[in-house]
Amino acid sequence: MSRNTLANGVWPTAVTPFRDDGTIDIQALKALIDYYAQAGVAGVFGVCQSSEMFYLNRQERNELAEATMEAADGKIPVILSGHVSDGFDDQVDELTAMADLNPKAVVLVTNRIAAADEDDDIWFDNLEKLVSQLPDDIPLGFYECPYPYKRLFTPELLARCAQTGRYSFLKDTCCDPDQITARLTAVKGTRLKLYNANAPTLLGSLRAGAAGYSGVMANFHPHLYVSLCRDWVIDDERAERLMDFLGLASVIELQCYPVNAKYHLNLEGVPFGLTTRSRNPESFMKYHRLEVEQLHRLAARFR
Repeated sequence: MSRNTLANGVWPTAVTPFRDDGTIDIQALKALIDYYAQAGVAGVFGVCQSSEMFYLNRQERNELAEATMEAADGKIPVILSGHVSDGFDDQVDELTAMADLNPKAVVLVTNRIAAADEDDDIWFDNLEKLVSQLPDDIPLGFYECPYPYKRLFTPELLARCAQTGRYSFLKDTCCDPDQITARLTAVKGTRLKLYNANAPTLLGSLRAGAAGYSGVMANFHPHLYVSLCRDWVIDDERAERLMDFLGLASVIELQCYPVNAKYHLNLEGVPFGLTTRSRNPESFMKYHRLEVEQLHRLAARFR
């Protein structure tokens, strides 16, 4: 596969395992990458919001990126973000550090490129300035991260970016079937591929031409998302049944994420502690655990 081409399918947003003292657990990370690979995913999206990148300092983000690349080496492709800074020079530095690790793509966070009250022309000008400072041989992508604010593409702006030929990945978080269809029309014939982050709209987006899924629920049952993205064209009735389950099951991401995902990964045999920086693990109540356990058993029936 060309370095400029990302595989269709599932790109989980990797969660970060922490030890009880708050440091990154590299051994658990290796087990997580192995779990993703065994599930048959297309690749891994590392150092993203699910990875708690806004709660990691620069050194920790680099450490996490390096460990993810090392764990995935030879088994699974990796794309990286770590794009959290406000200042231009800091953004150049942090993105260049990710590019130096030679991932399949470096992913830019759309809300880092302009302020919420700045229009798309300013945003695009800022983007061009930023990208001009990055290595020109590394594919780039976009992530419509909801924190600290959600900056969504219009189809027109997305087409403008896609037509430059510089971008290969969009983690789409608009959660709107009509907008997804419009975006797919906007990027048709370019190298930019759309990966839907929203489970309930996933099957419809695949039918419309989306390349796959890149969302938090791939930390709960990646096997089922792999099956849907791979086989929906073969058995439409089965795909509908699976989509009904996945869409409804995805409401659990509103529960206590990423603590609940880490608990679920333990049920899958991945040795994760529940320590996180973005959520207090003590807010993960006993009834939350029961909900995750029940979901785990139900998902196993579909598998």
